[in-house]
Amino acid sequence: MDNRIHLLLLGLFLALSQPTWGQVDRFVEVIAKRGDGVIRLLDRYQVNNPCNKSFFYQVNQLPRNKGLIQGKTYYLPIYQYTYNKTSIRSTVGNNDLSWAESVQAYNMTMMKMGIKANDYRVDLELWVPYSKIHCIQETLPFEQSQEAPQPVVANPPPANVKTKTRGNYMIFGSKYASVPLISNALRGKVYYLVAGHGGIDPGAVGKYGKYQLCEDEYAYDISLRLGRNLLMHGATVYLIIRDNDDGIREGKILPCDKDEEAWLNKPIPTGQSDRLTQRSDIINRLYKKNKRQGVTYQRTIVIHVDSDSKKERIDMFFYHKIQDSPSKRFATAMHQTIAEKYDQYRKGRGYTGTVTSRDLHMLREVIPTSVFIELGNIRNSNDQARLVIEKNRQLVADWLFEGVIKDQSTR
Repeated sequence: MDNRIHLLLLGLFLALSQPTWGQVDRFVEVIAKRGDGVIRLLDRYQVNNPCNKSFFYQVNQLPRNKGLIQGKTYYLPIYQYTYNKTSIRSTVGNNDLSWAESVQAYNMTMMKMGIKANDYRVDLELWVPYSKIHCIQETLPFEQSQEAPQPVVANPPPANVKTKTRGNYMIFGSKYASVPLISNALRGKVYYLVAGHGGIDPGAVGKYGKYQLCEDEYAYDISLRLGRNLLMHGATVYLIIRDNDDGIREGKILPCDKDEEAWLNKPIPTGQSDRLTQRSDIINRLYKKNKRQGVTYQRTIVIHVDSDSKKERIDMFFYHKIQDSPSKRFATAMHQTIAEKYDQYRKGRGYTGTVTSRDLHMLREVIPTSVFIELGNIRNSNDQARLVIEKNRQLVADWLFEGVIKDQSTR
């Protein structure tokens, strides 16, 4: 790229992304080393979160499915300010003392790790991660020591009002097998729910005291809760990954196992590519069958739990299919619902979850409109509360359900 164009683009990004306060000189630059990928590079500089990742791709004009080139210079999602020799707050224009202390701690960490050569008070180069300005991380919707508000499970009727029974679904376990029919709001609509991983593959694993938290178990439990909510309102639901032993479970620790199966009791393959192909093939066959029967609204919801640095809190975020308007609209509807709920229950704490496109198999290869959801960081103690507290798992399912309602009502 011509250097003049390169500098012009950088200036444009600085102008568009910079807050109104403070004078940013430039982004920190880095030369990619052999074996560097985006995640490894951002990990090295301790800025690996969805917000920073998204901006890294944007500012470097880098396609999501393209790797880094050894020896090439990239802009990091880190602003470089010229320190004014007075304070971080006056340099950047943010009077929040705790925020300034977190920026100072970041700079000192970079220096102790040998990444930054000198103290910012010596070389006058103050580094501020992009996310500390544009998407400040908070623990939402609930902190480790705090349970969520009592959830409203898909708007059930008053206790003194009799309801019809939708049927008995033993996949939810004996306690939750009987599903009431609360409304027909989703009648004629089909949903394919895919809990990530399963079988021989537990997915990401986090440590919670002396216990292990397996991604597939918590993604599956929330998928069951969401599926039951959908059934209560008349939808047709296919749970593509199933565990006939588990059902909806209570308590904090969901034991890891390997006995999950795919739809119609099919063993889950051991190879990752084979596993994904099996899931997309099942969904596509069911989609075609339902379409022949006149179904016009079908959606796929894929639920995962992310894994990142233990220190990194991650709000729920959403992926949609590249250049697919219905998929983007679906992901946006769910994202907006979560943001509204954060404002309702955790006023003033903000929501940093994102909606971005991603070239993932379960978005690219399935026919029905799809959304891919990451629930949080299974290794972070605060995000773990979103998973281990049962009320929180139900609340997540309830909020996702409301996002589903928003999508189908705004088509």
